[in-house]
Amino acid sequence: MELYSSSFLPLNPGLYSSKDRWHPDQIGSQIDSHIQGAFPNVNYAEIAIFNVPEFDGSDNQEATSDCYIRDSFYRLYFKSAPKIVDLGTLMTMSSRKETFDLIQQVCTDLIYNGIIPVIIGGGHDISYAVYKSYVKLEKTITLSCVDSSFNIGLKNDKLKSSSFLSKIISHKPNHLFNFINVGYQTFFVKPEEIDLLDKMNFETYRLGEVKNNLHEVEPLLRSTDFISFDMSSVMSSSFVSNIYSTPNGFSGEEACRIFRYAGISDKISAVGIFEYNQSLDLQNQGSQLISQMIWYFLEGYKSRKYELNPNIDNCVKYTVAFEDENTEIEFFKSNLSGRWWMGVPFKKLESEDFDKYFVACSYADYEKANKGSVPSRWVKTYNRFL
Repeated sequence: MELYSSSFLPLNPGLYSSKDRWHPDQIGSQIDSHIQGAFPNVNYAEIAIFNVPEFDGSDNQEATSDCYIRDSFYRLYFKSAPKIVDLGTLMTMSSRKETFDLIQQVCTDLIYNGIIPVIIGGGHDISYAVYKSYVKLEKTITLSCVDSSFNIGLKNDKLKSSSFLSKIISHKPNHLFNFINVGYQTFFVKPEEIDLLDKMNFETYRLGEVKNNLHEVEPLLRSTDFISFDMSSVMSSSFVSNIYSTPNGFSGEEACRIFRYAGISDKISAVGIFEYNQSLDLQNQGSQLISQMIWYFLEGYKSRKYELNPNIDNCVKYTVAFEDENTEIEFFKSNLSGRWWMGVPFKKLESEDFDKYFVACSYADYEKANKGSVPSRWVKTYNRFL
Protein backbone atom coordinates (compact mmCIF):
# COMPACT_ATOMS: atom_id res chain seq x y z
CA MET A 1 0.00 0.00 0.00
CA GLU A 2 2.98 2.34 0.37
CA LEU A 3 2.92 2.42 -3.43
CA TYR A 4 -0.32 4.42 -3.23
CA SER A 5 0.87 7.02 -0.72
CA SER A 6 1.31 9.58 -3.50
CA SER A 7 -2.29 8.95 -4.61
CA PHE A 8 -3.77 10.27 -1.36
CA LEU A 9 -3.81 13.81 -0.03
CA PRO A 10 -2.74 13.95 3.63
CA LEU A 11 -4.94 15.31 6.38
CA ASN A 12 -4.75 18.88 7.63
CA PRO A 13 -1.78 18.78 10.04
CA GLY A 14 -3.22 21.60 12.12
CA LEU A 15 -6.25 19.45 12.93
CA TYR A 16 -4.94 15.90 12.99
CA SER A 17 -1.17 15.77 13.55
CA SER A 18 -1.29 15.88 17.37
CA LYS A 19 -2.79 13.03 19.37
CA ASP A 20 -2.67 15.16 22.53
CA ARG A 21 -5.96 16.87 21.68
CA TRP A 22 -7.83 13.57 22.01
CA HIS A 23 -8.84 11.53 25.03
CA PRO A 24 -7.20 8.05 24.86
CA ASP A 25 -10.61 6.47 24.19
CA GLN A 26 -11.52 8.86 21.37
CA ILE A 27 -11.11 7.49 17.86
CA GLY A 28 -8.77 10.37 17.00
CA SER A 29 -6.28 9.00 19.53
CA GLN A 30 -6.46 5.43 18.23
CA ILE A 31 -6.52 5.87 14.45
CA ASP A 32 -3.33 5.91 12.35
CA SER A 33 -3.77 8.89 10.02
CA HIS A 34 -2.06 10.06 6.85
CA ILE A 35 -0.15 13.18 7.84
CA GLN A 36 2.29 14.94 5.53
CA GLY A 37 5.40 12.77 5.29
CA ALA A 38 3.89 9.92 7.34
CA PHE A 39 1.67 7.44 5.50
CA PRO A 40 -0.09 5.05 7.92
CA ASN A 41 1.17 1.50 8.37
CA VAL A 42 -1.54 -0.44 6.55
CA ASN A 43 0.06 -3.84 7.15
CA TYR A 44 -1.49 -4.18 10.60
CA ALA A 45 -4.82 -2.54 9.82
CA GLU A 46 -8.23 -4.19 9.95
CA ILE A 47 -10.15 -1.26 8.43
CA ALA A 48 -8.96 1.47 6.06
CA ILE A 49 -11.00 4.65 5.63
CA PHE A 50 -10.61 7.10 2.77
CA ASN A 51 -12.80 9.62 0.98
CA VAL A 52 -13.22 10.02 -2.77
CA PRO A 53 -14.47 13.46 -3.88
CA GLU A 54 -15.59 12.25 -7.34
CA PHE A 55 -19.06 13.44 -8.40
CA ASP A 56 -18.86 13.59 -12.20
CA GLY A 57 -21.67 11.04 -12.49
CA SER A 58 -23.84 12.72 -9.86
CA ASP A 59 -25.66 16.02 -9.29
CA ASN A 60 -24.06 16.28 -5.85
CA GLN A 61 -20.78 18.15 -5.69
CA GLU A 62 -17.26 17.95 -4.39
CA ALA A 63 -16.32 19.56 -1.07
CA THR A 64 -14.02 22.57 -1.26
CA SER A 65 -12.59 22.15 2.25
CA ASP A 66 -11.51 19.42 4.67
CA CYS A 67 -13.99 16.55 4.93
CA TYR A 68 -16.32 17.36 7.86
CA ILE A 69 -16.92 13.66 8.52
CA ARG A 70 -13.36 13.19 9.74
CA ASP A 71 -13.68 15.81 12.46
CA SER A 72 -16.99 14.33 13.66
CA PHE A 73 -15.68 10.76 13.53
CA TYR A 74 -12.42 11.45 15.36
CA ARG A 75 -14.33 13.01 18.27
CA LEU A 76 -16.35 9.86 19.00
CA TYR A 77 -15.44 7.62 21.93
CA PHE A 78 -14.76 3.94 21.33
CA LYS A 79 -12.94 1.85 23.91
CA SER A 80 -10.39 -0.45 22.26
CA ALA A 81 -11.32 0.31 18.67
CA PRO A 82 -10.26 -2.06 15.87
CA LYS A 83 -7.01 -1.22 14.10
CA ILE A 84 -8.06 1.61 11.77
CA VAL A 85 -6.03 3.64 9.29
CA ASP A 86 -7.16 6.84 7.60
CA LEU A 87 -5.53 6.97 4.18
CA GLY A 88 -6.73 10.51 3.51
CA THR A 89 -8.40 11.86 0.37
CA LEU A 90 -7.96 9.91 -2.84
CA MET A 91 -6.74 12.25 -5.55
CA THR A 92 -8.93 12.42 -8.63
CA MET A 93 -7.02 11.85 -11.85
CA SER A 94 -7.19 13.60 -15.22
CA SER A 95 -9.99 11.30 -16.40
CA ARG A 96 -12.82 9.38 -14.74
CA LYS A 97 -11.43 6.11 -16.07
CA GLU A 98 -8.09 6.76 -14.39
CA THR A 99 -9.79 7.68 -11.11
CA PHE A 100 -11.98 4.57 -11.19
CA ASP A 101 -8.98 2.41 -12.08
CA LEU A 102 -7.13 3.82 -9.06
CA ILE A 103 -10.10 3.12 -6.75
CA GLN A 104 -10.21 -0.42 -8.11
CA GLN A 105 -6.48 -0.95 -7.54
CA VAL A 106 -6.55 0.37 -3.97
CA CYS A 107 -9.62 -1.67 -3.02
CA THR A 108 -8.21 -4.79 -4.68
CA ASP A 109 -5.06 -4.63 -2.58
CA LEU A 110 -6.95 -3.89 0.64
CA ILE A 111 -9.49 -6.70 0.16
CA TYR A 112 -6.78 -9.15 -0.90
CA ASN A 113 -4.93 -8.43 2.34
CA GLY A 114 -8.02 -8.85 4.49
CA ILE A 115 -8.45 -5.12 5.19
CA ILE A 116 -11.95 -3.67 4.88
CA PRO A 117 -12.06 -0.46 2.81
CA VAL A 118 -14.61 2.07 4.06
CA ILE A 119 -15.09 4.49 1.18
CA ILE A 120 -16.79 7.85 1.69
CA GLY A 121 -18.05 9.23 -1.61
CA GLY A 122 -18.48 10.65 -3.95
CA GLY A 123 -21.10 9.48 -6.45
CA HIS A 124 -22.85 6.16 -6.00
CA ASP A 125 -21.35 4.97 -9.29
CA ILE A 126 -18.05 4.52 -7.45
CA SER A 127 -19.63 1.18 -6.49
CA TYR A 128 -18.76 -0.02 -10.00
CA ALA A 129 -15.05 0.51 -9.34
CA VAL A 130 -15.30 -1.38 -6.05
CA TYR A 131 -17.16 -4.24 -7.77
CA LYS A 132 -14.36 -4.48 -10.34
CA SER A 133 -11.94 -5.06 -7.44
CA TYR A 134 -13.72 -8.35 -6.78
CA VAL A 135 -13.62 -9.16 -10.51
CA LYS A 136 -9.87 -8.61 -10.42
CA LEU A 137 -9.67 -11.00 -7.47
CA GLU A 138 -11.88 -13.50 -9.35
CA LYS A 139 -14.28 -13.49 -6.43
CA THR A 140 -18.02 -13.90 -7.06
CA ILE A 141 -19.97 -11.71 -4.67
CA THR A 142 -23.29 -10.55 -3.31
CA LEU A 143 -23.78 -6.78 -3.57
CA SER A 144 -26.31 -5.10 -1.27
CA CYS A 145 -27.39 -1.55 -2.04
CA VAL A 146 -29.36 0.48 0.48
CA ASP A 147 -31.09 2.83 -1.91
CA SER A 148 -34.50 4.28 -2.72
CA SER A 149 -34.10 3.30 -6.40
CA PHE A 150 -32.29 0.63 -8.46
CA ASN A 151 -29.97 2.81 -10.61
CA ILE A 152 -30.44 0.67 -13.71
CA GLY A 153 -30.73 3.55 -16.18
CA LEU A 154 -31.18 3.20 -19.92
CA LYS A 155 -29.28 0.84 -22.20
CA ASN A 156 -26.96 3.45 -23.71
CA ASP A 157 -26.45 5.58 -20.59
CA LYS A 158 -22.91 6.46 -19.65
CA LEU A 159 -21.67 5.38 -16.23
CA LYS A 160 -23.30 7.57 -13.60
CA SER A 161 -25.02 7.27 -10.24
CA SER A 162 -28.37 6.56 -11.87
CA SER A 163 -27.10 3.77 -14.17
CA PHE A 164 -24.19 1.96 -12.49
CA LEU A 165 -26.15 -1.20 -11.64
CA SER A 166 -26.69 -2.03 -15.31
CA LYS A 167 -22.92 -1.69 -15.84
CA ILE A 168 -22.28 -4.15 -13.01
CA ILE A 169 -24.88 -6.65 -14.24
CA SER A 170 -23.60 -6.54 -17.83
CA HIS A 171 -19.89 -6.59 -16.95
CA LYS A 172 -17.90 -9.48 -18.43
CA PRO A 173 -16.73 -11.65 -16.83
CA ASN A 174 -19.70 -11.76 -14.49
CA HIS A 175 -18.85 -12.07 -10.81
CA LEU A 176 -22.22 -11.02 -9.38
CA PHE A 177 -23.89 -13.97 -7.68
CA ASN A 178 -26.66 -11.93 -6.09
CA PHE A 179 -27.88 -8.36 -5.89
CA ILE A 180 -29.99 -7.17 -2.95
CA ASN A 181 -31.77 -3.83 -2.81
CA VAL A 182 -32.76 -2.70 0.66
CA GLY A 183 -35.37 0.03 0.94
CA TYR A 184 -36.53 0.92 -2.56
CA GLN A 185 -39.51 3.25 -2.88
CA THR A 186 -41.99 2.03 -5.48
CA PHE A 187 -42.74 5.48 -6.93
CA PHE A 188 -39.04 5.91 -7.80
CA VAL A 189 -38.68 2.71 -9.85
CA LYS A 190 -40.19 1.57 -13.13
CA PRO A 191 -42.41 -1.54 -12.89
CA GLU A 192 -40.35 -3.22 -15.60
CA GLU A 193 -37.21 -2.75 -13.45
CA ILE A 194 -38.85 -4.67 -10.61
CA ASP A 195 -39.85 -7.40 -13.06
CA LEU A 196 -36.34 -7.54 -14.55
CA LEU A 197 -34.60 -7.98 -11.19
CA ASP A 198 -37.17 -10.57 -10.16
CA LYS A 199 -36.59 -12.57 -13.36
CA MET A 200 -32.86 -12.49 -12.60
CA ASN A 201 -33.66 -13.95 -9.16
CA PHE A 202 -32.26 -10.89 -7.41
CA GLU A 203 -33.79 -9.66 -4.17
CA THR A 204 -35.59 -6.36 -3.67
CA TYR A 205 -37.23 -5.14 -0.47
CA ARG A 206 -39.55 -2.14 -0.24
CA LEU A 207 -38.88 0.59 2.30
CA GLY A 208 -42.02 -0.09 4.35
CA GLU A 209 -41.33 -3.82 4.46
CA VAL A 210 -37.81 -3.20 5.75
CA LYS A 211 -38.78 -0.56 8.30
CA ASN A 212 -41.46 -2.84 9.77
CA ASN A 213 -38.97 -5.71 10.16
CA LEU A 214 -35.57 -4.02 10.35
CA HIS A 215 -34.04 -7.02 12.14
CA GLU A 216 -34.57 -9.03 8.92
CA VAL A 217 -31.78 -6.93 7.33
CA GLU A 218 -29.27 -8.89 9.43
CA PRO A 219 -29.45 -12.15 7.40
CA LEU A 220 -29.41 -10.13 4.15
CA LEU A 221 -26.14 -8.49 5.15
CA ARG A 222 -24.78 -11.76 6.54
CA SER A 223 -24.79 -12.98 2.93
CA THR A 224 -23.26 -9.76 1.58
CA ASP A 225 -19.69 -9.08 0.47
CA PHE A 226 -20.01 -5.37 -0.41
CA ILE A 227 -22.56 -2.98 1.11
CA SER A 228 -23.15 0.21 -0.85
CA PHE A 229 -25.20 2.81 1.02
CA ASP A 230 -26.71 5.77 -0.85
CA MET A 231 -27.38 8.57 1.64
CA SER A 232 -30.43 9.61 -0.38
CA SER A 233 -32.13 6.56 1.17
CA VAL A 234 -32.23 8.50 4.47
CA MET A 235 -35.23 10.81 4.91
CA SER A 236 -34.51 14.51 4.50
CA SER A 237 -35.50 15.28 8.10
CA SER A 238 -32.53 13.13 9.19
CA PHE A 239 -30.12 13.95 6.37
CA VAL A 240 -30.25 17.07 4.18
CA SER A 241 -26.71 16.83 2.81
CA ASN A 242 -27.82 15.30 -0.47
CA ILE A 243 -29.49 16.91 -3.45
CA TYR A 244 -31.64 13.78 -3.95
CA SER A 245 -33.04 13.72 -0.39
CA THR A 246 -36.80 13.14 -0.11
CA PRO A 247 -39.32 13.21 2.79
CA ASN A 248 -39.51 9.42 3.08
CA GLY A 249 -36.71 7.01 3.86
CA PHE A 250 -34.77 5.53 6.72
CA SER A 251 -34.28 7.51 9.90
CA GLY A 252 -30.80 8.23 11.20
CA GLU A 253 -31.26 5.62 13.91
CA GLU A 254 -32.31 3.00 11.34
CA ALA A 255 -29.28 3.80 9.18
CA CYS A 256 -27.06 3.21 12.22
CA ARG A 257 -28.79 -0.11 12.98
CA ILE A 258 -28.22 -1.23 9.39
CA PHE A 259 -24.54 -0.42 9.74
CA ARG A 260 -24.30 -2.40 12.95
CA TYR A 261 -25.73 -5.40 11.09
CA ALA A 262 -23.14 -4.78 8.39
CA GLY A 263 -20.37 -4.77 10.97
CA ILE A 264 -21.57 -8.03 12.51
CA SER A 265 -21.56 -9.73 9.10
CA ASP A 266 -18.55 -12.01 8.88
CA LYS A 267 -18.67 -11.79 5.09
CA ILE A 268 -18.68 -8.07 4.37
CA SER A 269 -15.27 -7.06 3.07
CA ALA A 270 -16.00 -3.59 1.61
CA VAL A 271 -18.21 -0.68 2.66
CA GLY A 272 -19.26 2.35 0.66
CA ILE A 273 -21.14 5.45 1.83
CA PHE A 274 -22.06 7.62 -1.13
CA GLU A 275 -23.69 10.89 -2.20
CA TYR A 276 -22.62 13.03 0.77
CA ASN A 277 -22.83 16.67 -0.38
CA GLN A 278 -20.77 18.66 2.10
CA SER A 279 -21.84 22.02 0.64
CA LEU A 280 -25.38 21.32 1.94
CA ASP A 281 -24.16 20.22 5.40
CA LEU A 282 -24.47 23.64 6.99
CA GLN A 283 -24.98 22.42 10.58
CA ASN A 284 -22.68 19.37 10.31
CA GLN A 285 -25.65 17.09 10.93
CA GLY A 286 -24.84 15.00 7.86
CA SER A 287 -21.21 14.48 8.85
CA GLN A 288 -22.27 13.51 12.36
CA LEU A 289 -24.76 10.93 11.07
CA ILE A 290 -22.21 9.32 8.73
CA SER A 291 -19.55 9.27 11.46
CA GLN A 292 -22.04 7.57 13.80
CA MET A 293 -22.93 5.03 11.09
CA ILE A 294 -19.24 4.15 10.81
CA TRP A 295 -19.06 3.94 14.63
CA TYR A 296 -21.89 1.40 14.62
CA PHE A 297 -20.10 -0.57 11.92
CA LEU A 298 -17.04 -0.74 14.20
CA GLU A 299 -19.19 -1.86 17.12
CA GLY A 300 -20.69 -4.63 15.01
CA TYR A 301 -17.26 -5.58 13.67
CA LYS A 302 -15.97 -6.07 17.23
CA SER A 303 -18.84 -8.55 17.78
CA ARG A 304 -18.13 -10.79 14.78
CA LYS A 305 -18.44 -14.52 15.46
CA TYR A 306 -16.50 -15.64 12.36
CA GLU A 307 -19.31 -17.88 11.13
CA LEU A 308 -19.15 -17.51 7.35
CA ASN A 309 -21.13 -20.74 7.20
CA PRO A 310 -22.73 -22.70 10.00
CA ASN A 311 -20.53 -25.18 11.79
CA ILE A 312 -22.68 -28.26 11.26
CA ASP A 313 -21.18 -29.93 14.33
CA ASN A 314 -22.27 -26.98 16.48
CA CYS A 315 -25.76 -26.49 15.08
CA VAL A 316 -29.24 -27.80 15.64
CA LYS A 317 -30.61 -29.13 12.35
CA TYR A 318 -34.31 -28.91 11.44
CA THR A 319 -35.74 -30.52 8.31
CA VAL A 320 -39.03 -29.25 6.90
CA ALA A 321 -40.82 -31.45 4.34
CA PHE A 322 -43.50 -30.06 2.02
CA GLU A 323 -46.73 -31.62 0.81
CA ASP A 324 -45.42 -32.24 -2.73
CA GLU A 325 -43.10 -34.85 -1.15
CA ASN A 326 -40.33 -33.69 -3.50
CA THR A 327 -39.16 -30.64 -1.59
CA GLU A 328 -37.55 -30.43 1.80
CA ILE A 329 -35.43 -27.70 3.34
CA GLU A 330 -32.76 -28.17 5.96
CA PHE A 331 -32.45 -25.35 8.49
CA PHE A 332 -29.44 -24.92 10.75
CA LYS A 333 -29.43 -22.92 13.98
CA SER A 334 -26.01 -22.05 15.42
CA ASN A 335 -25.43 -22.94 19.05
CA LEU A 336 -22.76 -20.21 19.11
CA SER A 337 -24.76 -17.21 17.90
CA GLY A 338 -28.37 -18.35 17.58
CA ARG A 339 -28.34 -17.38 13.89
CA TRP A 340 -30.11 -19.39 11.18
CA TRP A 341 -29.19 -20.71 7.72
CA MET A 342 -30.98 -22.68 5.00
CA GLY A 343 -29.25 -25.33 2.93
CA VAL A 344 -29.79 -25.02 -0.84
CA PRO A 345 -28.71 -28.05 -2.91
CA PHE A 346 -26.82 -27.47 -6.15
CA LYS A 347 -25.05 -29.70 -8.64
CA LYS A 348 -21.27 -29.45 -8.75
CA LEU A 349 -19.65 -28.43 -12.02
CA GLU A 350 -18.81 -31.36 -14.31
CA SER A 351 -20.28 -33.76 -11.78
CA GLU A 352 -23.54 -35.48 -10.95
CA ASP A 353 -22.90 -34.94 -7.26
CA PHE A 354 -24.78 -32.36 -5.22
CA ASP A 355 -23.39 -29.98 -2.65
CA LYS A 356 -25.06 -27.57 -0.26
CA TYR A 357 -24.97 -23.76 -0.40
CA PHE A 358 -25.85 -22.06 2.87
CA VAL A 359 -28.17 -19.06 2.73
CA ALA A 360 -28.40 -16.84 5.79
CA CYS A 361 -31.97 -16.60 7.03
CA SER A 362 -33.99 -15.96 10.17
CA TYR A 363 -36.39 -17.80 12.42
CA ALA A 364 -39.21 -16.17 10.42
CA ASP A 365 -38.13 -18.18 7.36
CA TYR A 366 -38.28 -21.39 9.40
CA GLU A 367 -41.76 -20.47 10.63
CA LYS A 368 -42.87 -19.71 7.08
CA ALA A 369 -41.62 -23.10 5.87
CA ASN A 370 -43.44 -24.85 8.69
CA LYS A 371 -46.65 -23.24 7.45
CA GLY A 372 -46.11 -24.74 3.99
CA SER A 373 -44.53 -21.82 2.13
CA VAL A 374 -41.06 -22.10 0.63
CA PRO A 375 -39.08 -18.94 1.59
CA SER A 376 -38.45 -16.72 -1.43
CA ARG A 377 -34.72 -16.46 -0.63
CA TRP A 378 -34.42 -20.24 -0.88
CA VAL A 379 -36.29 -20.28 -4.22
CA LYS A 380 -34.25 -17.44 -5.74
CA THR A 381 -30.96 -18.99 -4.62
CA TYR A 382 -31.97 -22.39 -5.98
CA ASN A 383 -32.95 -20.83 -9.32
CA ARG A 384 -29.62 -18.99 -9.63
CA PHE A 385 -27.85 -22.34 -9.64
CA LEU A 386 -30.03 -23.70 -12.47
